[in-house]
Amino acid sequence: MPRLFTGIEIPPGVAQALSMLRGGLPGARWIDPENYHITLRFLGDIDELTANDAASILAEVRKPAFDLRFEGLDAFGGRRPRAVFAAVSAEAALGDLQAEHERLMRRIGLTPETRKFTPHVTLARLRDTSSLDVADYLAARGFFRTAPFPVTRFVLFSSRASTGGGPYVVEEEYPLLSASS
Repeated sequence: MPRLFTGIEIPPGVAQALSMLRGGLPGARWIDPENYHITLRFLGDIDELTANDAASILAEVRKPAFDLRFEGLDAFGGRRPRAVFAAVSAEAALGDLQAEHERLMRRIGLTPETRKFTPHVTLARLRDTSSLDVADYLAARGFFRTAPFPVTRFVLFSSRASTGGGPYVVEEEYPLLSASS
């Protein structure tokens, strides 16, 4: 049974800039830069038939290419932090693309995603890291920004069950519409 999700890859130069944020946080398990991505829709551990249906229906997506950028760092988990992430700027085109993925996955019978879409790249998973340590880390690095980068495709990723995620494999790629399309 493959574990699948849709996402956006991070360009190498941007991944390099994100990787420079590694370190200085006790209890952090840093994600390898080659595994940085923005998850659009987690499909989960699904059977081969459903995986094939997902791969086929995603080819129906007709959305325009767009630009994204990272604006700041934050953490999930509040008083019990679980992860540190780079936040993606709010872009309507990204929200539209994610909503289309959600709609299509429901159409093939997957249960609705219950969590609010928060576009991000996980930089580190945290274990026994104090909220004070996270606050100090964010205070020192939280104003991180990148220049805009183009998003010209999304992909269907597979992963194997592992601690901390990855490695991720691109199973299918789907181009977005160019301005001239």
